[in-house]
Amino acid sequence: MPHLSFCRSLPSLLLVSMLLTGCGHALPQIPGFDATAWRADPYGCRNQRGATLANLLQHKEQLYEARANDVTALLGHPDEEELRAGTEKVYFYYLASGSQCEARHLRSAAPRLSLRFGPLGTVTEVLADPLPR
Repeated sequence: MPHLSFCRSLPSLLLVSMLLTGCGHALPQIPGFDATAWRADPYGCRNQRGATLANLLQHKEQLYEARANDVTALLGHPDEEELRAGTEKVYFYYLASGSQCEARHLRSAAPRLSLRFGPLGTVTEVLADPLPR
């Protein structure tokens, strides 16, 4: 009886599903952070990201354990993405204009926000380079 077999495995399937979707959390609204202005400044070429960076960093603990999809919803697609060993990756967001603003968007030494994602696909580290004065 295939139906009976499915009924026996249903609790196991539900448990696995809950465990997989339970990793990470959705991002709450970050006070004082203008996500619209951030997303409207790809590669940091308009120099608008620096103005709202302090508010983001002040509440960076809210970014920890956030899922990649939620980070992308908040900050937009990363300017650069680096895949690391295993399933780890790093998102980079430029904070100020630099050579990355040229047509080919080559990697630049301009200051960046770096978000590292661990094997579970959630943020494990948030770093920001100092902005020029």
